Amino acid sequence: MEPTREQDERPVEDSPRRDEERAEVRCPPPRVRFERYAALGAGAVIVLAAIAAYHNSLSVPFVFDDRWSIVDNPSIRDLWTTEVLSPPRLSATIGRPLVNVSLAANFALGGMRVWGYHVFNLAVHVCAGLALFGLVRRTLLRPGTPARFSNAATRLAFLAALLWVVHPLQTESVTCVIQRAESMVGLFYLLTLYCFVRSAESPRRGLWQTLAVLACLLGMASKELMVSAPLIVLLYDRTFVAGSFREAWARRRRFYLCLAATWIPLACLVVGMGGTRNRAAGFGTGVAWWQYALTQCKAIVLYLRLCFWPHPLIVDYGNDLVKNPAVVAPDMAALVALIAATLVALVRRPAWGFVGAWFFVILAPSSSVVPLATQTIAEHRMYLPVASVVVSVVLYAQVLLGRRSWIVVLIVATILGALTIRRNDDYRTEIAIWCDTLAKRPDNARAHSNLGGALIRAHCFQEAIEAFREALRLDPEYYPARHGWGVALQRMGRTPAAAEQFEAALRLRRVTGQAHAQILVDLGIALAEMGGLEEGVRRFEESLRIDPKSDSARNNLGVVLVRLGRLREAEAQIAEALRLNPDNPEAQANLDRIRRLLAETGE
Repeated sequence: MEPTREQDERPVEDSPRRDEERAEVRCPPPRVRFERYAALGAGAVIVLAAIAAYHNSLSVPFVFDDRWSIVDNPSIRDLWTTEVLSPPRLSATIGRPLVNVSLAANFALGGMRVWGYHVFNLAVHVCAGLALFGLVRRTLLRPGTPARFSNAATRLAFLAALLWVVHPLQTESVTCVIQRAESMVGLFYLLTLYCFVRSAESPRRGLWQTLAVLACLLGMASKELMVSAPLIVLLYDRTFVAGSFREAWARRRRFYLCLAATWIPLACLVVGMGGTRNRAAGFGTGVAWWQYALTQCKAIVLYLRLCFWPHPLIVDYGNDLVKNPAVVAPDMAALVALIAATLVALVRRPAWGFVGAWFFVILAPSSSVVPLATQTIAEHRMYLPVASVVVSVVLYAQVLLGRRSWIVVLIVATILGALTIRRNDDYRTEIAIWCDTLAKRPDNARAHSNLGGALIRAHCFQEAIEAFREALRLDPEYYPARHGWGVALQRMGRTPAAAEQFEAALRLRRVTGQAHAQILVDLGIALAEMGGLEEGVRRFEESLRIDPKSDSARNNLGVVLVRLGRLREAEAQIAEALRLNPDNPEAQANLDRIRRLLAETGE
C-alpha cells in the first residue's frame, strides 16, 4: 500500500546511521583536528622559547641611539598631540611616525621605566615569529609542494620559526629599544604576505586583501625597507599562487595597485626629512656610492657567516668604508655567485629562487649603493633576511635526514637560544656593552665616545675623559667626543676648561642641527657660571633658533634671566620649558621660585 501524503510529510526519526553522518559533517576529520592542535601547540612553544631567550633583556638600559630617540626625545612625552608625529631630527624615529607613536605609548604607560619598552619589543618579535610560522606553514601546504614538505608542513614551519626567534643575530633588533623599527617593519612585512596567502585560500578574499594593504601601509610608516614589500608579494604570487607574473596581474590588478599606492606616503615621509634622514642616509651624505657598495660586499658576506656562526656580535661596527676593490674581491666573487644562483633558480626552481630573492631584495634598500653614512654595517638589518636562511636550512635538513631532522634542529635551536641569553647579558649596563664593543672593534671612535658618555652617567669622570681622548686620537674631528670631554670637565668643576672644549666642538665642521644646539646650551651654562651672563643668554637664544623645542635650553635661559633681574622673561621661558616637558622637576622648581620672587617684588 502506498503511503498517504500526511505520512510522507511526517518527520522521520533519525536513525543511528544519520546521526553518524551528521557528526561527520559537524566535526572535522581526526587528521585536520590533529593539525589544528599541532599548530596551536607549535605557536605556544615559539612564544615560550622567545620569552626564555629574552627574559634577561627586560632590564637592559637605554643604549646607543636610545638616548637621542627616547631619553632626549620631547615628542614622545604626550601621546595625544600632533607633536608625536614630529620627532627631533637627530632621533632615529624621524620619518618613522608609527615607531615614534609606539614610544609615546610606552612613555604614557610607564614613563622612562625601561622594562615596558622591552616588553613591547619582545611582544612584536613574538608576533613576527608567529606570522613567519603561519606564512611558512601555509606556503608548504600550497598545491604543488612536494609531499615530503607538505606532509610535514606544521613541523617544518615550527622549526624554521623557532630558529628565527631565538637566533642571536636578532638580539640587536629586539634588545636595543630603538631598533623596534626593524622588528615592527618585519612584523608588518610578514603580515602583508600572510594576509595575501589567506586571501588566495579564503572565500573572504576582499577582507584579507584589505588587511594585507593595511599591514603594508603600517610597515611604510615604520621603516623604509618596507618599500620592497609589494614586489615580494607579486613575486610570491607568481611563484606559489598564479604561476606567472601575467596571470598574477590579470587576477589581482586592483590589489597590486592598492599595494603600490602605499609607496606614496612613504615617499612623502622621505621627502619630509629632506631625503637624507638628517644626513644619515642617501646620496647627499658625503659618502661615495661606490665605496658604500664595496663595503656592502664585505657586510653581506659577514651577515651570512653570522647566520651560521653568530660570533662575534657587535652593536656598533662604526662607519668605516672600503675604498680598494681588491680588499673585498673574494667577497664580491661570492656575492656575484649567490646572486647569479638566485636568478637562475627563479627561472628553473622558482620556490628556491624566491627564498634567495627574499634575502637580497629585503637587504637591497640598506645594503646596496644608497649610502647609510652613520652605520655602514649593522646586524639589525638582518632581522628579516635571516628568515630565508633558516627556512633553507630546515628544508634542506628535511631532504637529508627526513623525520629525524627535527632532533638536529631542536638541538641547534637550544644552542642558539643559550647564545642569545648570553648575548643579552652583554647589554646589562651601558658600560658593559661598550666595553664589549671595544674588545671586538678597538679602533671604533664612536664606541670610545659612547663609553665616555656611559662613564659620565656613572660619575667616573676621569675615566670618561680618557675614553674621549682615545676617540679623538682615532678621529680628531669627532665632535661628540669633544663635547663629552667638556661635559666631564664641567661635572668636575673645571668650567673654563669645559668651555674651551665646547668651543672646540662648535668649530668642527661636522656638527649640525640638534647636536649643535645642545653644545650651545652647555657652552651657555659654562659661560654663565664664569660670570658671562649676557654671553650665556646669547648662546641659549642661538640654540633655540636651531631647536625651539629644547626644554633644557629654555629652562637654563630662564635661570640666567633671573640672575639678570628679567623675571617676567624668565617666567615665560621656564613656563614654556614645562609645557614642552611637564616631567621636568627642575623647571617646575625654578618656576615656583620665580613666581615667589614676582609676588615679593609686586611685579
